[in-house]
Amino acid sequence: MTGRLDVVGIGPGDAALITPAATAALAAAEALFGYGPYLARVPERPGQQRHPTDNREEMDRAAAALESAAAGARVAMVTGGDPGVFAMAAAVCEAIEHGRPAWRAVELAIHPGITAMLALAARAGAPLGHDFCAISLSDNLKPWPVVEQRLAAAAGAGFAIALYNPISRARPWQLGAAFACLARHLPPEVPVIFGHAVARAAEQVVIVTLAEAAAQPTSMASCIIIGTLHTRIVPRPGLAPLAYTARRLST
Repeated sequence: MTGRLDVVGIGPGDAALITPAATAALAAAEALFGYGPYLARVPERPGQQRHPTDNREEMDRAAAALESAAAGARVAMVTGGDPGVFAMAAAVCEAIEHGRPAWRAVELAIHPGITAMLALAARAGAPLGHDFCAISLSDNLKPWPVVEQRLAAAAGAGFAIALYNPISRARPWQLGAAFACLARHLPPEVPVIFGHAVARAAEQVVIVTLAEAAAQPTSMASCIIIGTLHTRIVPRPGLAPLAYTARRLST
């Protein structure tokens, strides 16, 4: 008899932004697996086991959760944002493909969540109002030249770009290199939106130009949206400006 694995996105930070389906899956789980800071955002329940792991232990985490579910437990894998956006859903699917045959018999449900770029876009206005893409600046799982190639292609094609995993102590130079790459394809006045800890107590949203972007403080709690030639900033007296990307483009 096998159990069930729910891969649950808990959104950007505010409990009000977690879907009812995700909340129900967390409540029904006998055991929770996840990156420690994400597990800390889930209220503790009597009798529910917790298995926190480090951020770089994704495949081991997925294997442990699947093994528990294969043994008959109801398990939840907790991820921030959306589990399918640079998060644990892909790791779980990869583990199922390459792992024990018993893991393929586990009932699997993936619950979407509000990812960082959508939370930031909503705070700023509608900068993703036209075509957009998301790119992770982490080169832990792909070579840096691939990151630069994708940045150049997206900027050259006119996409708004959401940047995930912008910087860390182990990766201090990649964000500056990314801005330098984008500057070769975009004019200096293009808007850049920084969101720090969006939907959490320390939230901060800042809009600058691409020419000013490299000087902005950034951390792994940041998400960044690079605008396009058609992204507008609308000033509002006494209120935060609105950023939006025009829906209608002319040739």
